Amino acid sequence: MGQILGQFCINVSDLERSIAFWEGVCGLPVRSRTQIPTALEAVLQADEGGSRLQLAQQLEQTGPIDMGTAMWKLYLNTDDCRALYAKCIAAGCESVMEPAVLDRWPVTVAFVKDFDGYLIELIEYHEGTPAGVPDPGSTNRK
Repeated sequence: MGQILGQFCINVSDLERSIAFWEGVCGLPVRSRTQIPTALEAVLQADEGGSRLQLAQQLEQTGPIDMGTAMWKLYLNTDDCRALYAKCIAAGCESVMEPAVLDRWPVTVAFVKDFDGYLIELIEYHEGTPAGVPDPGSTNRK
């Protein structure tokens, strides 16, 4: 029996602003939207597949998202780390680390924080993506 991580959900303070970032800047199209009595939700996924990201705005939540200590960061695979980093900064994300090639792995990485404080690692593989990881360079998306 095999398993894959199908979807994960994060709370956001403003669903429309988060959709604009994840879809407009990061290139993850909205696949579905729903409203339940306590939340507004949207599910996004890359055209190439991979895990789905669910964004949830809790209707009774006010103020910033409480990050707690359970989650450290989200990974976003890209075929152009520097360009995506620049788009994230232009969209208002906080720079945590500018794009840099890592000595011990054939990757370029950068870190940004989004509007809700989520740390996002942008990662570009230089020798192909690892087995099982969708290759963001396999199609020509802008």
